[in-house]
Amino acid sequence: MGDDATSTLMELRFVKSESTFSYFGALEGYLVQHGRPVAFYSDKHSVFRVAKTDAKNGAGMTQFGRALNELNIEILCANSSQAKGRVERANRTLQDRLVKELRLAGISDMEAGNAFLEGFKNRFNAKFSKAPAKPDNLHRALNVEPDRLDEVLCWRENRYVGKQLTFSYDRKRIMLEENELSRALVGKYVDTYAFADGRLEVRWKGQSLPYRVFDMDQRVTHAAVTENKRLSAVLAHVKEMQEKAPPKPKVRTNSEKMGYKPRPRKKVLSGVSAVND
Repeated sequence: MGDDATSTLMELRFVKSESTFSYFGALEGYLVQHGRPVAFYSDKHSVFRVAKTDAKNGAGMTQFGRALNELNIEILCANSSQAKGRVERANRTLQDRLVKELRLAGISDMEAGNAFLEGFKNRFNAKFSKAPAKPDNLHRALNVEPDRLDEVLCWRENRYVGKQLTFSYDRKRIMLEENELSRALVGKYVDTYAFADGRLEVRWKGQSLPYRVFDMDQRVTHAAVTENKRLSAVLAHVKEMQEKAPPKPKVRTNSEKMGYKPRPRKKVLSGVSAVND
């Protein structure tokens, strides 16, 4: 992230992919260090902006937009690259200068690269940053507890609870443990909280609900059907569909598609290789 008013690098890190959780991580680091800005100025990447004007879910906001809204931070999406020219010029400089700096430092993995970035950012800012025309710091105090911040910077959705106290999520069947509260949730929507560390929480009006997970891709056995009374009908249907499904075709590698055939392996005994006659 770059501050468009000062041409100063504020937050810089390497990530595996340009995803919502990657931006959540960068946003968290920025907020903890600098506080809450009045607004963020971004491009129209799908992480920041809902492209479909008739989208029915998410109240017209992306997960990132929803998080900013809860933190009382406005998001402004530029209509062109030229509209945020300072950021684009800084990115172009980094794509040239930073790559060469990493090569000279002998860095070739993400962990070492992120450790290198803090010093690089300080040197870059000392040489290229410019003081803003208005030096007033408009950042506000974060005033959010860490646990609450985790709940804001996560992926949240609603799921409909069926008669078996189950719902689908990420190709898995989530089954709520039966109790007085969960029995009253049939036909209602519960909230799911997916966190960056892989945890999934199911809540009803803020109260966490215990659950079990059934992976829809795993093979269903007769024992699994009989042991899960509440899910027996669902599992029996899945088992029937899996048995009727044709065997999955063998996926050929690119080498095999080009006509490559592996040679017979040599037998190895006590460190000495021998070829069969």
